[in-house]
Amino acid sequence: MTEPTPGKMIEEAGLDADMAAGVMPGLSAALEALGQEHGLTRTGHERALAQFRDNLSRLSAIAADRKAHPEIADVEITRPVFILGLPRCGTSILHALIGADPQIRTPLQWEVAAPSPPPETATFEADPRADGFDAYVRENFTGAWADVLKAHPVGARIPQECGMMLETAFQSINPTMLFRLPSYYDWHRKADTRFGYQVHKMWLQQLSWKNPRKRWVLKVQEHAHHLPELFDTYPDAVLVQPHRDPVTVMASISRLIEVIRCVAFEKIDREDLGQELLHLWHDGQAAALRWREANPQVKVLDLAFRELIADPVGSVRQVYDHADIEFSSASQEAVSRWWREHPADKHGQHRYELADYGLTRQQVEEVYADYIGAYEDYL
Repeated sequence: MTEPTPGKMIEEAGLDADMAAGVMPGLSAALEALGQEHGLTRTGHERALAQFRDNLSRLSAIAADRKAHPEIADVEITRPVFILGLPRCGTSILHALIGADPQIRTPLQWEVAAPSPPPETATFEADPRADGFDAYVRENFTGAWADVLKAHPVGARIPQECGMMLETAFQSINPTMLFRLPSYYDWHRKADTRFGYQVHKMWLQQLSWKNPRKRWVLKVQEHAHHLPELFDTYPDAVLVQPHRDPVTVMASISRLIEVIRCVAFEKIDREDLGQELLHLWHDGQAAALRWREANPQVKVLDLAFRELIADPVGSVRQVYDHADIEFSSASQEAVSRWWREHPADKHGQHRYELADYGLTRQQVEEVYADYIGAYEDYL
């Protein structure tokens, strides 16, 4: 199958020279990896190309709005809070709990899917793009893919991960999660992703311009891979890191990625998947550990998953204290209400076993010995 060239895709998206130069390395690496990926079905291959084009289209829309309204570039992003850590350790729950507070801004899934024109405060709650996103979810998250909803929240008014924004710069590991693409992951792990974080800031300015809040709270696990670049763009960033036993994490994330990939692959080798994810997520934690050791002046709030589940309001209060955000009575009521209204098994139970992916507790603990040693008090 002949792949489109990165130059042609960039031209079709209408990106200017600066944006094209920033996107080109990652797009080239992604297309090369896609050409090498023989496990994808024809539908899976088409899904990947469609996602790449959508990424370029969303970036182009933001760049066009910024050109038409230069004042967007003047929007200040002050002390953004980044939640990072291993997957399946409560980052999405914590993000949603904090996002329930009306003084906090989190990127919602509908506005990251359709960011142009910039959302406005007056129409934010009734914006038809939100209903359009929910209609897409109802239509597409069915059959085998419905199991995604058991493990990961999807919906218009649910906070979105930063990966969907970094992906528009082709400096995110999201394509690796959906389509495997090992050579792209290798490129991304070693890449200088400052352009990705510059685009990330463009996104926050776009979404803040006509719908601001006091503070941004953001999350995605892959920030751990590139903390130097994150702080290059956000030198006043605040970090929060929940923790969980990596044995449980590996079983859960392996099942989730298997379900996510099932619509793009004829067959998924579970043992290969287990080994892939075992090392991929450890790469990020090893990088974050090195960065934290080299930057002790940056205080990171570490949280235990078990404590987050046992006392969600208290955990959010810890984040607010750490980030110097007022935890008002309205904040407490909003956070408590969200917890009551969103039981963990709302869409059914997410079931998984470590052995299903050819992994043993001993294997995981050997690979994650550095992580376990550093954070054993939180596991």
